[in-house]
Amino acid sequence: MIIVGIDVAKDKHDCVIMNSENEVLFDVFNIPNSIEGFELLLANIKSVSDDSDKIKVGLEATGHYCYNLLGFLLNNGLTTYVLNPLHTNLYRKSLSLRKTKTDKIDARVIASMIMSCADLKPYTSTLYHNEELKSMTRYRFDRASERAKLKSSVARLVTILFPELEKLIPTLHGKSVYALLSEFPSAAHVASANLKRLTNLLYTASKGHYGRDKAVQLKETAKRSIGTLMPAKALELRHTISLIEVLTAEINEVDAEIRKIIDESGTTLTTIPGLSYATVSAILAEIGDFSNFENPDKVLAFAGMSPSTYQSGQLTNCYSHMEKRGSKYLRYALYNATKYVCYWDKTFADYLAKKRAEGKHYNVALSHAGKKLVRLIFALEKSRQVYQPAY
Repeated sequence: MIIVGIDVAKDKHDCVIMNSENEVLFDVFNIPNSIEGFELLLANIKSVSDDSDKIKVGLEATGHYCYNLLGFLLNNGLTTYVLNPLHTNLYRKSLSLRKTKTDKIDARVIASMIMSCADLKPYTSTLYHNEELKSMTRYRFDRASERAKLKSSVARLVTILFPELEKLIPTLHGKSVYALLSEFPSAAHVASANLKRLTNLLYTASKGHYGRDKAVQLKETAKRSIGTLMPAKALELRHTISLIEVLTAEINEVDAEIRKIIDESGTTLTTIPGLSYATVSAILAEIGDFSNFENPDKVLAFAGMSPSTYQSGQLTNCYSHMEKRGSKYLRYALYNATKYVCYWDKTFADYLAKKRAEGKHYNVALSHAGKKLVRLIFALEKSRQVYQPAY
């Protein structure tokens, strides 16, 4: 076997080529992050072996820095392994007690790790093309988190400018309320607004739900409001609402693309009650290729949702906590998925209630339901069958 270790960086990559007898064929050499560098690496590999089945290439998962090189290696039919940096770091420390770390050493460590770890799974084309979905779901997560913070700012500003407004409407974050606050951001603005203009604005924004009666109610309440007229806060409220609307438009556009990819994937996870396209896409994107996992427990460990264990002599930890290693996006998606599935599906609702009846804390009971959901997801993805509720 020919083993290639690559330490990836932004502008250059350090590479070493060895054989399975630990003989160095090409000592650590440097290639630029360009097509010329990639072709030089391929030429050096091909010079020692033309049989792609006898070549293993390893590199660390370094985010977007390794993406182009990874695509080049896969397109040329080379079996490639993407290693967890935490794993390689621990492996390097196990080789020496000295605190030595250089790019050359890292390249050799990666090659040595490929030779010694027989249980490593190669990176597949499925995983590579799945990066597009992962990129979109993570982008959506970040946009949604940013929008949530802005919505909290709206609630804070309304409490200062027009605190009575919340009692007059179901939610502060409806289109009609945003339209109202964009033009009349404080109680003083609403109190002095033209009644006809206020009525028309509410009627149009709410699509006929609100009319003159609501406008009169708002004006009368605004006249007796304890809200403070602060021009700076009013301007901040207008700009915050504008940013929320921009983010909402972006999220809707991303959702449309995600829905298209999920529909084309043929997954049946959307048949589980409570799982939206956004949640399913996040789960599939983060897990990637299900063929890399032998059983649902491996998926749980990958998500960092398996319990940690500590035992030494007669000491055993009695209250094991979740490991929380791996993708935080996957844990977040599975946690929220479990909450909604337990709400919409009777089987899961009964299971959650059973765990609660056993005296378990809500979060502990929910983690048990989450493990049950992962087993269901694993089974559906393997069989491609539609979910059939027990009730």
